[in-house]
Amino acid sequence: MGAESPKRVTTPTGAVFLSYASDDAAAAQRICDALRAAGVEVWFDKTELRGGDTWDASIRQQIKDCLLFIPIISSHTEGRREGYFRREWNLAAERTLDMAPGVALIVPVAIDDTDQKGAKVPDKFRTVQWTRLPEGIASGAFIAHIQCLVGTREVPGSGSSSQDAPAAASPARRTPRLAYVVASLVALATAGGGWYFLRSKAPAGGADFSPPPKSIAVLPFVNLSGDKSQDYFSDGITEELLNSLARINSLHVISRTSSFSFKGKDIDVGTIARRLNVGAILEGSVRRSGNMVRVTVQLIDTVTGFHLWSQTFDRELGDVLKLETEIASATANALNITLHENEWASIGLGGTRNAMALDVYLRGVGTDITTGDDLLRAASAYTEAIRLDPKFALAFAARSYVLSTYAANWATGSAIQEGLHKAELDARQAIALAPELATAHVALAQYFIAMLDLRHADAECVRARALEPNNVAYLFYCGQFAIWVGHTEAGLALTRQLAELDPLGDGSRIGWADGLLYARRYEEAMAAYKRESSVDADPDAPVRSAYRGYTYYHLGRFDEARKSCALESEDLDVLVCQATTYKKLGRDTEAQAALAKFMKLRGDSDPYAYAEIYAQWGDTAKAMEWLRRAASFRDTGLILLKIDPFMDPIRGEPEFKEILKSMNFPD
Repeated sequence: MGAESPKRVTTPTGAVFLSYASDDAAAAQRICDALRAAGVEVWFDKTELRGGDTWDASIRQQIKDCLLFIPIISSHTEGRREGYFRREWNLAAERTLDMAPGVALIVPVAIDDTDQKGAKVPDKFRTVQWTRLPEGIASGAFIAHIQCLVGTREVPGSGSSSQDAPAAASPARRTPRLAYVVASLVALATAGGGWYFLRSKAPAGGADFSPPPKSIAVLPFVNLSGDKSQDYFSDGITEELLNSLARINSLHVISRTSSFSFKGKDIDVGTIARRLNVGAILEGSVRRSGNMVRVTVQLIDTVTGFHLWSQTFDRELGDVLKLETEIASATANALNITLHENEWASIGLGGTRNAMALDVYLRGVGTDITTGDDLLRAASAYTEAIRLDPKFALAFAARSYVLSTYAANWATGSAIQEGLHKAELDARQAIALAPELATAHVALAQYFIAMLDLRHADAECVRARALEPNNVAYLFYCGQFAIWVGHTEAGLALTRQLAELDPLGDGSRIGWADGLLYARRYEEAMAAYKRESSVDADPDAPVRSAYRGYTYYHLGRFDEARKSCALESEDLDVLVCQATTYKKLGRDTEAQAALAKFMKLRGDSDPYAYAEIYAQWGDTAKAMEWLRRAASFRDTGLILLKIDPFMDPIRGEPEFKEILKSMNFPD
C-alpha cells in the first residue's frame, strides 16, 4: 500500500519506497516525515486511490526504480492473509534476484514486537537485519543509516562520526537558548515558599506612583497547613489562579517568575508594587486538611493601600480549580472589569475535578526545574495526573512543555525525536480536550519550532495570540520565534510586552537583549546586556559574556569582544565567540585552538555552528559544506538562517539561497 496515487506514475531514481498495510498508515507517515525532514526522497501516499492496469503498472515501475524498499511489518500485516502490500513485498524480493551480492535494497522495519523468525514475510526479508521503530518513531541512527544507503549523508572534514545524530533536531546550542533559561521558561509555560500576609495598613505607593490601569500581581499564598512539604500545594494554587486571571484580556497580570521572586522576603506592599509596577496585589493563604481546603484571599489597592476585597472559602479538594474561577471573577469585579462570555469560559479551562489528579499535577507545577532529571520528575507527575484523569488538558499541555524542553537540551540520539513525538501527541491531545487553551497551542508551536516546521509553528502562535494575547508562554516562545524568522518588529513588540509582565524574570530580560541583537540594533542590545548584568546576574556567566561578545563583534569592537569571551569555559557560545573574534584579530593559533576545543566537545554534531565560524573566517567552501550538512540533518540552528549576521558573508551563494528557500519561512 506504499504507493496509491494514479496522479504520479514515476518515482525518482534514488527514492525510498514505503510499503505498509492500511492499518499502519499513521506509523508510516511518521517514518516518511522523519526521512523527508532529513532530506531523503520518499515515495509515500496515504490516499486510498488504487486500481486498474495503469495504476498497477506504475507501482511495479516504482518498485523497480526505487533505491531502497522499506516494508513496514506489524501485527496488522501478520493478521492479513491477503493485501496489495504483499504483492509489493514479493515484487521487491524478486528484484533482489537480479542484484549483485552485497547490494542493499530491502530494509525491513518492525513497528511492534513481531518476531523476525516466524513472520509471514518473503524469505528474503528474514536474511537481513530488521530495524525496530515502535509506533514508527524513527531514531537518529535509523535515519543516518538510510541517508548513507541512499547517498545523501556525507561527513565533511575529519570530525567524529555521528551515526546516532538526530534527524529532527540536535541539542540546541545558540538558537532557542533553552538550556540557559530553562527554569524560568518551564515556569512560564506550565504556570508552574511560605508567604506572610501583607500588613493590613500597607503603605501606599506614593503620589508619584502611577501603574498601568487594571494591573495586578498575585503573590505566593502562605502554606498554613503546618507541613512545609505542602508548599507545592499552596504554590500551585497561586500559579493556577494567576493563570486564570491572565486569561482576562483586559487585565495586566504579572508573571509567575516576577511575583514569586518576593517569596519569603519581608518587603512592604508599596515597594513590591513599585518593583512590579502594578495597581493591585492579590495575596492569601491556603490551609489543607485531608480532602478539605480553606483559601483566604485579599485584594489590595497599591496606590491607596486600601483593601478592595477579601473572603475565605472552604472547599473540597476536587473543587479547587472551580474555586479559582470564583476568585478570579470576584477579583475582576473588584477591579471593575466586565468579563466577556469567552473570558468567563476560559478562566477554568482545561482543569479537573479529580482531587488526586489535581494534587499530583500541582506537584509537577511546583517542581524546581534546574536539571534534566527535574524535568523528568515533573513529567512523571503530569503522567500520573493524566492517568487519574485522562481528560485533564492542562496536564497534557504541561507534559508537552517539559518533554520538548528535555528533548531539546538533555536527550541524546533517538531519544530526542521520541521525546518530541510524545510532546506533539500531548499538545494535540490538550487541544482536542480544550481547543481554546492557549498554552496547548503554544506547546504545539514549541514542538513545530523544534522540528523546524516553521509555517505550522507560526499558525499555532497566531492561534494562541487570538485566544490569550497576554499569555506569558506565548509572549516568550512566539516572540522569540517571530524574531528568528524575520518578523523582527512584531517579535520585539511581544518581547517588550513580556518584559512588562515579567519585569524581574531572567527570561524576559534575556529575550529582549537577544531580540535587539538579532534585529541588528547592536548599541541598544549592548545597553540591554549591561543592564541585565547589573541587576541580579553574574556578569561573567558564560552565555551572557558570549552574547555581549557577539554584540561587540558585530559592532566591530573586536578587542572588547575578545575580553568579554576570554573565559576558561567549555560553553559552546564562548568557544564560537573566541573562534571568530581571535580570527578577526589575526590571532590564528588561538582561533584554531578554540575551534579544536569546540570540535572535541561536539564532534560533527553541530554543523550550523561550524558553518557560522567558517563563514566568518572567509572560507566559503567549508562554510557551505557544513551548511549543507546542517540542512541534511535539520540542525535547529537553521531557524536563524534568515537573520543570522554570522552568515552574511555567504548569503550571495546560490546554494545558500536554495537552502534558505527550502526552510519555508512564514511570510
